[in-house]
Amino acid sequence: MVLKTGAAALAGRRRLPTALRSVLGYYADTGVFDYGSLSLKSEIDDRTERMLDDVYDRIEAALAEEFGRPVDFSYDTKLILPARLTLGYVYRAARQDADTDPVGDDIAAGVPPVEDTALDGDAPTLTPRERVVRAEQMTRLSIEALVDGDMRDAINDAEFEDFEVDFDASEADRRRVAEVAQATLQSHLDGLLADLPDRVGEAYQWAVDYSEAHQDRDDYFRGLMADAEAGDGDAVDAIREGYKFADYDEPPAALSAEEQGLPYSKTQYARVGVIYDGMLDLYRLAGLDIDDDFAKAIVLAIIGAQVWLDDVDDYADDRAEGQLTPVTAEYLLRPDDRAAYTHVVDITERYLDLAKEYATAADSPLTGVAVEYIYRSGEPDVLPGHR
Repeated sequence: MVLKTGAAALAGRRRLPTALRSVLGYYADTGVFDYGSLSLKSEIDDRTERMLDDVYDRIEAALAEEFGRPVDFSYDTKLILPARLTLGYVYRAARQDADTDPVGDDIAAGVPPVEDTALDGDAPTLTPRERVVRAEQMTRLSIEALVDGDMRDAINDAEFEDFEVDFDASEADRRRVAEVAQATLQSHLDGLLADLPDRVGEAYQWAVDYSEAHQDRDDYFRGLMADAEAGDGDAVDAIREGYKFADYDEPPAALSAEEQGLPYSKTQYARVGVIYDGMLDLYRLAGLDIDDDFAKAIVLAIIGAQVWLDDVDDYADDRAEGQLTPVTAEYLLRPDDRAAYTHVVDITERYLDLAKEYATAADSPLTGVAVEYIYRSGEPDVLPGHR
């Protein structure tokens, strides 16, 4: 108890590195101390950055052809974290089962074999090395798919600032950069999926369609927000019943009935959670045994991160632009700013605390520490009512 109390005190010291504070904070909450998670995180970050470099090299070649000159390109995205955590989860388990390190210096390329019965719970028996190879192949595919999806959303929202190039680009140039980058990824991704059985493409497309169905309601939600801002009580009730506590049409197997009843569960599962639920099914199709608790940890963590990192940071802009999010919704549903702030923090902590519990149950301290890192990276003091 004394050690955990001391760890909690150290985790609260902002002058310490956030990564170290996250290890200490996770230990204080769960009793699990795994300093090796920092080493594994560094290894996973390095290997997935190499995968991203391959993606960006392909884009740079297309941009060089488009602009008639060499182009250095990068794209700022946070969305590949779950793919990183899944690779780390497989590495850790494979190493525990192997006599020698199954992780080689090179990273496996190509696409993995597909096991038609894997989604039905009948995963094949693979050697630790085979698991590593398939996980690396699926992580490459997942990263490309996640970046492609993120770029699509950015283009749809006319947000081009994250498409970074090494020349003084006009707004028109940035749009061209974005469109070429996304089209290049889509073409390559389509080719990869074409080489896999239809079941893989269908699983991927189902998740995309589910998410886009939510995006298609954006104008409706914006209308509700405008009406609520104008004092329409019916609109406020509609936000509460149809956005905060909406019923699932297709309840996700990844979440329990209690979790499906969490505030904003349906809308945020459709907004971000389903993409990662679908991503984990792709790993399963590659014959990898992805624990249900690990899947819950990923889905709940990404919902919490979306609210705590993006929606909190973007509150002022979202409120000004009429964008309904869990954060802007709370400021419409609550009687004052202090109550709204308190409920935003409480809702986020419910998601992230559950994610940590599932990460611990799945024996994935890397994921638990990552959830703690998400929480300690938030800046809720930007919100009205924090004091």
